Amino acid sequence: MFILKRQDVEISSIQHPKRDQQIPILTYQGQTFRLISVFSAAQEEDAKAFWRELTDNQGKACVLLEEPERYSVWGKIRLDQFAHEAEPAHDYTANPIYVKGCLLMLQALSLDIEDLLGHRQAGLFQKDLTDVFKQWRFPQADTPEAINHLLTIDPLNTGQLPAWQEHHLNTLLQELHRIGKSYFGNTSFVPHAVDAIQDLPLADSQQFLTWLKQSPLGKLWR
Repeated sequence: MFILKRQDVEISSIQHPKRDQQIPILTYQGQTFRLISVFSAAQEEDAKAFWRELTDNQGKACVLLEEPERYSVWGKIRLDQFAHEAEPAHDYTANPIYVKGCLLMLQALSLDIEDLLGHRQAGLFQKDLTDVFKQWRFPQADTPEAINHLLTIDPLNTGQLPAWQEHHLNTLLQELHRIGKSYFGNTSFVPHAVDAIQDLPLADSQQFLTWLKQSPLGKLWR
């Protein structure tokens, strides 16, 4: 739809109608958009590919915001519908199956780093993960204790999954791939991380893998 500069838009936030969290909102010429995904300044091509996938292939009304330190993709919403809609389908917290799948992949990568590269590298991985979660403001992941919790919980049996939205999951998948490649020097970690999805019930694992395959970031995990 559009590639915009920071001076073209107004960015604010609104209270989520059902959760204790703020939703970033971009306003451009009277239209409103919610945050879908964030990319670093070095990931310009990835950001544009993600944006084109949503607009050209999926027919979504989206804007790409270009800033000096990052790129971000935003999807069009109507605030009146968002504020008053009671149906879960319009709750922008990610599907719990997708959160569970991403946590399983995160944990698999963490274990591979510790098993193959050693305890010191595993500690550095947790520090890198802390930096990612702080930079992109992940809910319930802002302390070393919280991150250790995410690395050790059983995603299949916890009643307290983090309240992440799909843009958090997109960012996590993107950053996990970047970090994993920096530790291993290649993408040898990908198959084992994806295999971890098999811990989900069959129907859930199939749903997650379909979602991952359809995601513009899915090509990183093939």
